[in-house]
Amino acid sequence: MLTLRRGEQLRARLHAVCRRYLAIKAEPKAVAVADSEYSAEPEYPPIRDTSFKARKAQTAAEWHSEIREVATVEEKMIKVNMPRYYGYKVVDLTDSSVPYNALPLTQHYTRTVLEELPLLQSTTESDNKAKMDAIVKAAREDVIEALEYAHDLYKHQLTLLQTPPDAVTRERQLTQIILEQINRAALQVLSADYAHLQDIEIDYNPRHEAFWAVGGVDPPKNVVKSKKGREWQKEDANDSVDRLVQYTGEPYLALRHRHQLPTWRTNEESENLALAKQLPRYKHDARTLGYSTKHQHAINVPGYWPSANAPNFGLLSFQSRAHLQLRPKSYGERDEQEALHALAIQSSYAWLLAQANYNGFNTYNELTYPLNTQTVITNGRDWSFYEYQLNTLLIHGSNVDENRRVNFCRGTAAQPLYAEISPEGKCVDFNEATLRQLLILYSNVPSIQRTADELLPYVKGPTLRRVADYEHAEKREFLEQMFKHLASKRQRHLELPEIYMWEKLYKIDNSTRNMEARRRFFELDINPWRRTLDQHDKEYVPRAVRPGGRKDREGRFKKTYYP
Repeated sequence: MLTLRRGEQLRARLHAVCRRYLAIKAEPKAVAVADSEYSAEPEYPPIRDTSFKARKAQTAAEWHSEIREVATVEEKMIKVNMPRYYGYKVVDLTDSSVPYNALPLTQHYTRTVLEELPLLQSTTESDNKAKMDAIVKAAREDVIEALEYAHDLYKHQLTLLQTPPDAVTRERQLTQIILEQINRAALQVLSADYAHLQDIEIDYNPRHEAFWAVGGVDPPKNVVKSKKGREWQKEDANDSVDRLVQYTGEPYLALRHRHQLPTWRTNEESENLALAKQLPRYKHDARTLGYSTKHQHAINVPGYWPSANAPNFGLLSFQSRAHLQLRPKSYGERDEQEALHALAIQSSYAWLLAQANYNGFNTYNELTYPLNTQTVITNGRDWSFYEYQLNTLLIHGSNVDENRRVNFCRGTAAQPLYAEISPEGKCVDFNEATLRQLLILYSNVPSIQRTADELLPYVKGPTLRRVADYEHAEKREFLEQMFKHLASKRQRHLELPEIYMWEKLYKIDNSTRNMEARRRFFELDINPWRRTLDQHDKEYVPRAVRPGGRKDREGRFKKTYYP
């Protein structure tokens, strides 16, 4: 038996050698290289900088390129979240509060040039003063009636409440009613002359969120200390770093259209490096002004889910200024005006950035065409009007110094629509000039139409632009569920591991428990913040429903389709 087994092994080896010899003999012979493949001058590959800083920049550039090559819109946003299972540490920007002296930081974080405050003009050539005068005259009585009705309705609602709301809540509730009534009146008057108003989509209290990266910020002390302790990073310890920003807002109303508003700045004007260098630079930590930080995933939501048929371009949004009631009067009128400017800039930038994400762009992949929107900040009586043009999204890293493009914002100072509502419920000192400015914003016609290839230059192709276009049902459902799970901002089912105080005292600062088993993550040199989005247990598939039958071991777990 032993001799027979050895003979079989020798015979198998002999067959393997013969097969390898025959395969080599069957290969085609090398063809002589033509003389044309040689060049007179030697050609060498490019010499790369192998320093740590250069390698890190190259890695980041490759990751940005990977995001750009991802097939669909939703997968691009999932790809941005891939490096962090528990989310990023972000600066929390909201529309419910603006700290003191926040305008320089807002301009730096959005790369926005704030211009003087001219009176806004209609961009439609067919408009003239006589026509607008007639429209204002026709809308005047309807708007006054809407104001009086809103105040009477809210006064009645207050009588039904046992506990009266605070001043900020009261202003937001009253302004919501006023804007809904004025919006209805404005559309009723203008729709006959402006056909684009018949095709708009109105969002009530929509969810506006945007995520982006900002460069040119001084590093935190712990980062400086960490780099100084490493020989290869010691010289770069004080270099500026990127800060991640997450904006969260909820306007009263938002109007969207399927076409874009016309631009009011040319490409030559937006690509002005000298103008970019004049922008305010806020290098300090945002917490020095009163902003807070939090951990969450990168989220971009312009008030609707990605869809090929949805109106994807913002026409007009109405923001609240109720938080100014909590602002100390000692700050002065100038600070109040700057707070309105800062709110208009960050809300307009964030809304347009979220819309750009639904067209395949993001904070790491530049726009190929500008985006425009209009913003109104009001409490029902005082109105501020703004126009915003988004030309660039690249603010991270060296782009804060080298990017030639800038964004533009212009608008008007606060104007009263009326003085007060008398005890009899009548509107006193109605201001037609403010109504004219509001109607001009409605009358601006979205006239720019682009092809699908122009709108989404970074997506895969005409048949695959969004997750809903996938024919593979399992992949489509997985990506749709993952995208909306990230956007929901739900906490992970397991909390982030933490270091308890006794562990820091007895295990980290002082090594007093050497005989204890090393099981904690910091003892095993595991950084929980480095856990990627796809590092989790897969969903188990019961035997009865496995695609390959009960004995299909490869189908024990559901497949994942991370980009």
